[in-house]
Amino acid sequence: MATLVCNKASSLMAVTALLLGLLLASLEATGAQSIGVCYGRDGNNLPSPPEVVALYRQRNIGRMRIYFPAQDVLQALRGSNIELILGVPNPDLQRLAFDQGAANNWVQTNVRNFPDVRFKYIAVGNEISPGGMNPQLASFVLPAMRNINNALGGLRGQIKVTTAIDTGVVTNSFPPSNGVFRNDAGQYMRDIVGFLAANGAPILVNVYPYFGYIFNKAQIKLAYAQFTLPNPEITDPNNNLRYQNLFDALVDAFYAALGRAGGSSVEIVVSESGWPSAGGDTTSIDLARTYNQNLINHVRRGTPLKPRPIEAYIFAMFNENNKNPEFEKNFGLFYPSRQPVYPINFSP
Repeated sequence: MATLVCNKASSLMAVTALLLGLLLASLEATGAQSIGVCYGRDGNNLPSPPEVVALYRQRNIGRMRIYFPAQDVLQALRGSNIELILGVPNPDLQRLAFDQGAANNWVQTNVRNFPDVRFKYIAVGNEISPGGMNPQLASFVLPAMRNINNALGGLRGQIKVTTAIDTGVVTNSFPPSNGVFRNDAGQYMRDIVGFLAANGAPILVNVYPYFGYIFNKAQIKLAYAQFTLPNPEITDPNNNLRYQNLFDALVDAFYAALGRAGGSSVEIVVSESGWPSAGGDTTSIDLARTYNQNLINHVRRGTPLKPRPIEAYIFAMFNENNKNPEFEKNFGLFYPSRQPVYPINFSP
């Protein structure tokens, strides 16, 4: 009888372990395949937030980035189970940097009042750096991050405070392992990276092979920018890693810069990436579809330096008719009518 009980217990444990393994594998696969889409609102003909959230759910888009805390969007997200990057807009940074009370009120109004919204990150500022875009705001970013983080209190374990940076802060990026932050942004980035590392937060990076290609056509093949090279063509001589696309090279150059700034533990979340379908140099519906579908397929595999799934967000959900220049109006996956600009599979 003792032997029988032992065998039954062993069998039960084996079945339990198998089921747990299958569950974890399923969760891992779901996470690897989930991609986010940025919900910009710079248009006068866009669908209502409830219609937008319904479209995200209909198309199995599990993550969203918004650039400011629009109350109607937050209301529409209640109970949706969509993970959210919530942006602190650039004009608010100075006030939040100098006033902890203002940061407390911001978190109360836009986060604590929505306990049934799945906030994942708070992005304090977008594409700010000394010598880059909005350099006059650079001194406010880290103090505002600290104050927002303090205001989260007990929510800090589930919501990470970070900022979104463009790849222009990295120089000497060929080969990727030589990547380093520009001299004028070096201390700024080291301070931010130190905050992120101390708080276990990722850095959000806007990665656009499109711009890398159109400004460097003599050096970069279109296929390298579009994920369509049949084989790797570039080898990094410092580590023998081989590169088949520009996206990987940009991300790994940023990782190299993070390492040199003391941020080897900081993960990259690709907070924007996309290709316009009209209105500019090397734009077409086919090129946009090719890039974005290949991006969705590719991020599950990661980069040569970090061969693991990348959390990434396509820019953008809709064509936004108030943006300029013309090509900026045409990054959308959908028209404002909610019809797709081109067919795309979010869960390949």
